[in-house]
Amino acid sequence: MICREWASQEAVISVADLGEFGLIAAIKSLLPPDDAAVVGVGDDAAVLPAPDGRFVASTDLLIEGRHFRLDWSAALDIGIKAAAQSFADIAAMGAQPRALLFGLAIPGELPAEWVLDVTRGMVIECERAGATVAGGDVTSADTIMLAITALGSLAGRAPVTRAGARPGDKVAVCGRLGWSAAGLALLQSGRAETRSAAASLRPELAELLTAHKRPQPEYRAGPLAASAGATAMIDISDGLVQDLGHVAAASGVCIDLRTDWLPVAPALQLAGRELGTDWLGWVLTGGEDHALAATFGERAQLPAAWTVIGSARSGAGVLVDSVPWESAGGWDHFRKATQLSAGSAH
Repeated sequence: MICREWASQEAVISVADLGEFGLIAAIKSLLPPDDAAVVGVGDDAAVLPAPDGRFVASTDLLIEGRHFRLDWSAALDIGIKAAAQSFADIAAMGAQPRALLFGLAIPGELPAEWVLDVTRGMVIECERAGATVAGGDVTSADTIMLAITALGSLAGRAPVTRAGARPGDKVAVCGRLGWSAAGLALLQSGRAETRSAAASLRPELAELLTAHKRPQPEYRAGPLAASAGATAMIDISDGLVQDLGHVAAASGVCIDLRTDWLPVAPALQLAGRELGTDWLGWVLTGGEDHALAATFGERAQLPAAWTVIGSARSGAGVLVDSVPWESAGGWDHFRKATQLSAGSAH
């Protein structure tokens, strides 16, 4: 059950106390000056320049109880996560994040400060991505929901889609794999469900919790991969095997992953021992790290921080150590589940 501590609190300024326009004014006061927008926050719509006449756009939803729990994640965490998962999709096209638009559906009794902290989180992640908050909307609802639209610029480059991989290409990743899923597993185990329990965790395990609550995509890796000749690319939001399966299907190739080439993190191994779980499962099927996976020609020079984990060849589907992968490769929102999501929709 989701914890709604504010319901019994007194002397807390709620969203209803401020009203719609008071809340919007409070949100607007947190946004830094937007020199990049032709028309910024405060009008009916934002107007943004498109340097080469094109914009990359992506949208995501985050719903209370499905993508976050209020007793696990602070409002600042949720704002950071909301921006990060959408900007990762922009980077996966080889584009640079430029702007974010957000919609908030919230109960009137929600403390106004919670909403402002969500906004602060989005601003923090926008600054890390080199982007800006360009506008948004608020409405009342019984359940908290965030709707995020992210925009990016290709800077004259062609977009990198899922459909360009060729037999013989190298398959590589940039970013963490399995960290968010391990952090979620720690929360679900009850070992970090309360703040005091989380504070007592070993630093390596605490880092996994942070990775789940505040994913940190390598935004620059997308445009750098595009410049290096990436033939296909995707954001690992739902699981490595599942998302590479999308690349394989779109490109008409088979992707063969090598588990002995996958990056090994001592923190994952420690969490696996603590929970009696094979850490490799988190790496192969865990979502929400928002690492990038891409394919490159055999002779391509990979940018720094990219690691080769397999290859593309003729055929279909995904192999793991040359064996067809038969199990679920990651998160599916419409697969029956009783636990909080470990993946996000595109």
